[in-house]
Amino acid sequence: MAERIKKAASGPGLMTADFAGVASALAAVGRSFYSRGWVLGTSGNFSTVISRDPLRLAITSSGVDKSELAAEHILQVDDAGRLVAGSGRPSAETLLHITVARLRNAGAVLHTHSIWSNLLSDRHGGDSGVTIAGYEMLKGLEGITTHEHSEWLPVIENSQDMPSLADTIGETLNKHKDAHGFLLRRHGLYSWGDNLAQAKRHVEILEFLLETIGRTLRIREQVI
Repeated sequence: MAERIKKAASGPGLMTADFAGVASALAAVGRSFYSRGWVLGTSGNFSTVISRDPLRLAITSSGVDKSELAAEHILQVDDAGRLVAGSGRPSAETLLHITVARLRNAGAVLHTHSIWSNLLSDRHGGDSGVTIAGYEMLKGLEGITTHEHSEWLPVIENSQDMPSLADTIGETLNKHKDAHGFLLRRHGLYSWGDNLAQAKRHVEILEFLLETIGRTLRIREQVI
C-alpha cells in the first residue's frame, strides 16, 4: 500500500497521475483506516486532487462499506462537486473536500469517524476547539519541529446543509491558518496534506493524539 500511495500522491505528480493508480491508492488508505476502527461501516470519505486547473477531485462514492472500498468506488468530480467520471454518487460531503482543497491548497483530504474524535469534539464543542500541546507525536505534523508546539484543533458544529457547512469551514480555515485539521462535532476528524501520504500521516498523528487525550481524561476522572 505504501508504494501505491507514494506513486499516486507525489505533489506535482497529482496533476497528471494515472486515475486508476490514484483510485487504488485512495481505496487502500480507506481500507487501512477501516481496520483501525476509524471509518466503520459506510462512514468517512476521502479525496485526492488530480487536477488544479480545472479543479478535479478523485473522491469516494457515497454509501460504500469502507472494509470493501475498491478503486471502482472512486469517482471524479469537478469544482462544483458534480460527477465527471465513474459510477455512483459522490460523497455527500464533497463540497467540504473542495473547500479544504482550495483554501489549504491540499493534494488530499481525509475524513474519519473515530470514537475519540466524536467524544472529544462533543466534550470541547462549547470551547470551539481542542488544544493539543506537549506531545512528541506533534512533530509528525508538517512544519512542527518540537513537542513544545501547541496545536489548536477547531470544533465546528455539524450540519446537513452542506453549502452552509462548507462556508463555515472556510471561515474557520481562514481564521486558523496553521491548523492541520478540524473536528465536526459528534461527527469526526478532517485532515489534509500536500499529497495522500502526508494527509494519511496527519490523520494517524491526530487520531493518536485524540485517543491519548481522551484516555488521559478518563484516567484522571477515575482517580478523582
